[in-house]
Amino acid sequence: MRVESLETENFRLLSRQRVEFSPGVNVICGDNAQGKTTLLEAVFLLTGNKSFRTRFDRELIAFDKDGALLSARVEACGRTQQMELRFFRGRGRQITVNKVKRSASELSESLKAVLFCPDDLLLLRGGAAERRRMMDEAISQLRPGYRKLLGDYRKFYDNKSAILRQWRERSDLLAALDDFNEALCRCSARIIRYRSSFVRRLAEYAAPIHREFSGDREELDCRYATVSTVTDPEAAESRIYEEVALRQRQLRQAELDSGQCLVGAHKDDMEVTINGAAARSFASQGQLRTGALSLKIAEREIFLHEAGEPPVLLLDDVLSELDSERQKFVLNRIGGGQTLITCCDESSVERLLDGRQLRLEGGRVV
Repeated sequence: MRVESLETENFRLLSRQRVEFSPGVNVICGDNAQGKTTLLEAVFLLTGNKSFRTRFDRELIAFDKDGALLSARVEACGRTQQMELRFFRGRGRQITVNKVKRSASELSESLKAVLFCPDDLLLLRGGAAERRRMMDEAISQLRPGYRKLLGDYRKFYDNKSAILRQWRERSDLLAALDDFNEALCRCSARIIRYRSSFVRRLAEYAAPIHREFSGDREELDCRYATVSTVTDPEAAESRIYEEVALRQRQLRQAELDSGQCLVGAHKDDMEVTINGAAARSFASQGQLRTGALSLKIAEREIFLHEAGEPPVLLLDDVLSELDSERQKFVLNRIGGGQTLITCCDESSVERLLDGRQLRLEGGRVV
């Protein structure tokens, strides 16, 4: 699975150009603010995920332009496909694969990628929203339909939140509250089941990786934390729904009083422990980084197992944030597939000289 070539037009600061990638390691060098991360962002968008840098597609378009284009030649499972993503101001993106219209969720059938950027080194200490984002981005590539499920959940959540904020001024809105409660509980049950299954597999892969990483000194584990009434987050969807709905009924008045949605998958988390202690509270800085690396490498292993070939690995200036021991461990783990690594210091990647080197200046490959 790899990106053979990528063409950009008016995509942020990347002007019209074509970039060809090696099937192995690609080292993307250049000073700050020259477009290195933007190049990785473009590849990540080819998986159907949203940008990891902004919520809005309009921010992907060069300031003085009305639209942007990404066109890529992608090889996966022995097939070569041409993918195009067009972005417009004021309306949604347009996606085609081999000139046939596709949805964002269908892109992951053509390309899967695992992204690791410096912010991910704080994955274990950050808020629950960061860990939910990590789970959702991965599952969206692994399970067709999950991205739409998240979109439906967001719409139900936004409508219910509006009711909870405004019901005192417009009591007629309460007539629709129970319908949105039920819809959110049903969506939550499906999301909980997807996420819990993914976290269980992540723990299975990450534990031996972290054990090796730490020299057999540390044991890493993770579990999915969800609504308190849910006894088994991998049970039948109908059972999870009933247990989430029970908690919803228990907190109905509290939601009305607070004006907030207190029950649902939007409050869930992935709890990570190292040697039995909560990583978020007790891990050292080194343990946090090692744990985050273990989870990301485990994510890549899951993709490899699912697809039968390694996903594209995107490392955005991560090596410069790691000591030599952790750099060596990562580099020993990234073989066998296509990798795109950004860096500012070319001398720091001498060990990767067997791969292709690209240099960006002012948004252009030189």
